[in-house]
Formats: sequence, C-alpha cells, structure tokens
Amino acid sequence: MDVRILGGLSVREHGVSITPTAAAPRQLLALLTASADQVVPVTVLTEELWPSGAPRGARTELQSHIAELRTLIAGALRGADPAEPRPGGWSDRRTADAILVSQPGGYRLDTGGGANDVWQFERAAGAGYRAMEAGDLPRAALRLGEALALWRGEPYAGVAAGPRLRREIERLETSRLSVLDQWVEAQLGLGRHAELVPELSGLTARYRTNEPLHAHYMVALLRCGHHDEALAAYERLRSSLLAESGMEPSARLRRLQRSVLTVRETAGRPVYAPRIPAQFSPTRARLVPAGSVG
Repeated sequence: MDVRILGGLSVREHGVSITPTAAAPRQLLALLTASADQVVPVTVLTEELWPSGAPRGARTELQSHIAELRTLIAGALRGADPAEPRPGGWSDRRTADAILVSQPGGYRLDTGGGANDVWQFERAAGAGYRAMEAGDLPRAALRLGEALALWRGEPYAGVAAGPRLRREIERLETSRLSVLDQWVEAQLGLGRHAELVPELSGLTARYRTNEPLHAHYMVALLRCGHHDEALAAYERLRSSLLAESGMEPSARLRRLQRSVLTVRETAGRPVYAPRIPAQFSPTRARLVPAGSVG
C-alpha cells in the first residue's frame, strides 16, 4: 500500500486508488492512515466523525463506511495483475478484510510494509538532525532538503478534519517548520545566504510571526550587506506579533536588530561582523569552508 499524506490524501493498493470521494469515508480513511498499522479505537473514530457527539445509529453508519472502504480495497485487489511478483509472496493471500482489519474495540489499516511519505519524511529529518549534531552541514542540508521535498502541499488537504486529524495536521506542520529551520541554518552555515534571500522572503511573508525564520532572513540579508532590508524585516515581524498577540519580539531578535543597526552605522566594518550574536552566526560554519560544496 502506498500512502501519501503530505499534500492531499492519496492511498493506493497495488497502484489502484482506494481513496473515496465521499467526505465521511475519506475522513475515516485519513484517520486510519494517521495511525497506519495500529489499532484505532471505535471511540476515536466516532469522535473524529461526530465531534459534537455521536448520533443514534452512529455505530451502524461507521460500519457502513468501513464496508465502503473494503469494497474499494477489494476492487483494487481484483484489478491487480495476478502475475505481478509480490514481495515475500504475502500479497497472494491479501484480502480486503486483511487490509482493513476488524480487531476488538477498533480497526487497523495494514499497509503491508508499503511506502508512507510521513515515515519517509521522519526518517530523512532524523538523519538530517543527526548530521547537524555531528557538524556535517553538507549532509544535513541534503537530508533535510530531501525531507522537505516530500511535501506537495498542506497535509490531508481536501479532507474534512475533525479534532483528531486537526491535531495530527498541527503536529506535521510543526515538524515541517522545525526541519525548515534546521535546513536554513545548515545552508547559512555553508555560506549560501545570497541564495536563501528570495526563499526566506517568501517564507517570512507566509509565516509572519515565525521568529526563527525571520532571524535567518535578517542574518542572510545582513551577510549580503542589505542592512535596511534586514531592519524592515524586523519591523514587519514586530508589527505582526503586536497585532496577533500584543507581544514584542524575543530578546534574541531584539539583540539581532541592535547588531544590524550597529553594523549599518559602522562604516567600513565587514558584513560578517563579530557583532552578530553567536546564536545567529552558527559556529558550525567554520567546520566546512563555504566554497567546498557545490
């Protein structure tokens, strides 16, 4: 089974889509993929489908949606080429009931060890984080970039999300921003600030109150000698934070702003001024010469 979540729900069995078009079974399948290969209790499924309280006959309706999903799975299995080799031979015995499994108190979607873009994202991100810890910036940039490249859009786009799916979407978005933050840091450490400026401009416009991205953007602009643009980015962040939460930027951002002002006002000083706070000028950059990576 091939499960794609990071940019719209797509679930395929033997290359055949089993993603329903109707809203309720689509939402049910989405929740099952969020806990793929694990039992999802009926109580969780009903809470997702009916967050305001399950109506009379909810259990029967849930079973009807399960039956619809199994019908789609059975159709995909019938459409599979019986002569096509299957890994380990297990697929010859695979049935709809064995893929969408009824278990005491719930249901389990058995992916049969197939591809799952969330799992791929998490593996690549983990490798990238480990490379960052080891100071291997080229590998970190590569693996974190691979993780980000798996995203095709918003997670579970097109699915009517209930409380459980909304929490999962929030978790995935938070993970993506964390990977993005580390990827940008690795790129800055490799001296690629000029290449990052256009992308960070778009990212800070999208995430108007995200302080790490604004800090990276300001550092990239500062290293390019664009002091006024860096100060303007700070002011946009400050205005957005005040409008949304009534809070000023963090002490780290305020220190960075003061550093930009100092560099701008000190004629003849290098752009890579030691006045940039250490947390915004990664020491790991010294481990890999900026020109050594193509």
